[in-house]
Amino acid sequence: MNVRKLVVVLGDQLDRASAAFDDFDPKRDRVWMAEVHEESTHVWSHQARIVLFLSAMRHFRDELREERRWKVEYTALTTGTLAEALTKDVARLNPAQLVMVQPGDYRVQQSLLAALPNLQILPDRHFLSTAEDFAKHAEGRKQLRMEYFYREMRRRYAVLMEGDKPTGGDWNYDSDNREAFGKRGPGLLPQAEDFPPDKITQDVMREVRGHFPKHPGELEHFNWPVTPVDARRSLNDFITHRLPKYGLYQDAMWTDEPYLYHARIASALNLKLLNPREVIAAAEEAYRHGQAPLAAVEGFIRQILGWREYVRGIYWHYMPDYADHNALDAHASLPAFYWTGDTDMECLRQAIGQTLRHGYAHHIQRLMVTGLYSLLLGVEPREIHQWYLAVYVDAVEWVELPNTIGMSQFADGGIMASKPYAASGKYIDRMSNYCGNCRYNPADAVGDQACPFTTLYWDFLMRNEERLRRVPRMEMQLRNIQRLSGERKLEITKRASLLREPQ
Repeated sequence: MNVRKLVVVLGDQLDRASAAFDDFDPKRDRVWMAEVHEESTHVWSHQARIVLFLSAMRHFRDELREERRWKVEYTALTTGTLAEALTKDVARLNPAQLVMVQPGDYRVQQSLLAALPNLQILPDRHFLSTAEDFAKHAEGRKQLRMEYFYREMRRRYAVLMEGDKPTGGDWNYDSDNREAFGKRGPGLLPQAEDFPPDKITQDVMREVRGHFPKHPGELEHFNWPVTPVDARRSLNDFITHRLPKYGLYQDAMWTDEPYLYHARIASALNLKLLNPREVIAAAEEAYRHGQAPLAAVEGFIRQILGWREYVRGIYWHYMPDYADHNALDAHASLPAFYWTGDTDMECLRQAIGQTLRHGYAHHIQRLMVTGLYSLLLGVEPREIHQWYLAVYVDAVEWVELPNTIGMSQFADGGIMASKPYAASGKYIDRMSNYCGNCRYNPADAVGDQACPFTTLYWDFLMRNEERLRRVPRMEMQLRNIQRLSGERKLEITKRASLLREPQ
């Protein structure tokens, strides 16, 4: 069998406008897709994450076959690796050309190229910048900071611009976007859009339960878009009902409320069911029509046009070494309760519990609860990276790894962020109601009611004092250590040592 062009499509490349489909000839070309166990087991993937990828892949396959009348070589759940499955089919199909767009995982790219050196990798047009764009931005800079990259992207794509000036006069309205809900809480929240599993998804759920019964997470609450139509419904729901208050409350947390005013579109974006240009345009249009305030719209667009593109640039600019960074020399094991939610710390119980139920937690729960505890405890960066990659439905390594290694754990020593996101339990108390339902007191660092976050915060500063002296923005926090007596420091160190024992 001779095929002119075989187009390889991975589970996070479900882009109807992919560059790999340019010049596709339905009579002579074929699409290749495969579900292999390794992609669900190289990290201990949440069952909902596996279902989302496989269901979205099968919907994409059926669309190509039924609507475009294209031939799709599709392998359902099988053992082995992507490289093994592809090599076998290349031998059978004998394509003159083998193409794909750049994978979202360095490991996958290298394994495929090692097995099939003639594989042609094309730039991914889904993104608004390329690795070459980022390298040009980084050239000659002593420090990389997202804000300057973001401004370049705003100018380049004329987003929220009035001529050569930013709309409203400022580039960034983050200072307006840090409110907590107060004692009364968020009140009546918009009802989340529903995406009941259709037959394809139900079949996948049944198979996943059979193939991966011991993997973490639940499927009873699976409620994610798996097609472009549903992804646009999710986007429209956010723009209409959540965007107006998104900015104000994007850092707030509340008991048993996983979504609040956040957009549930990251998974759809990362699987490429949604185009980021469409998302940015919808948000800007909401501002132009008076449907959402500038601070909310700018803050949201910054996540898509700025942060999302920036972390991808960091990933490809610094891989493969980036994954091994451990600037704070952290080697503790990830606590076992990260896989169960079985802890008496209410904030962690809430964040991990909803993660296991839904495969989701919003960015502050990830950064300032699960990520913060790991940072303060001194967990091996690769361990917490593998946990984040495993448990969130939107996790693809290009976006997850820099956010974890760089922003959350400061393991890259400041490539991504200008300082560690280190805080005591008082931050969580200020931004949520978790502490009111917890046995620990966020104000206490020692004693029976001492909050583990607060104990570990002071221990983190003392333990890393010499390293952090090289970080200018840590000066004020380090100065506070000098106010502690020798006896107080010893008490904190002893209590922190107990917290670092296997949990």
